[in-house]
Amino acid sequence: MPFILTLIVGAAAGFLAVRFMGLQVNALVAIAIGVLGAIFGGIFLRGLFVLFVGASSVLSMFVGGLVGAIVLIWIYRRFFGG
Repeated sequence: MPFILTLIVGAAAGFLAVRFMGLQVNALVAIAIGVLGAIFGGIFLRGLFVLFVGASSVLSMFVGGLVGAIVLIWIYRRFFGG
């Protein structure tokens, strides 16, 4: 179940991050960026959320996914000239 939730939240976060950063990609790439961002950013932010609050939530996964996707887009543009 957490894996499916990560895919759903990552897809939404990727869609928003791609629009926010102005990257012109198709839906599949936006979803891939979001899922990778949700995996990396979600793990990091969920860990911090558990550390400070004592519980994790879908909101922390979404925010972590959004931040992770934005960071991935920034890295792509910075180092690969996208």
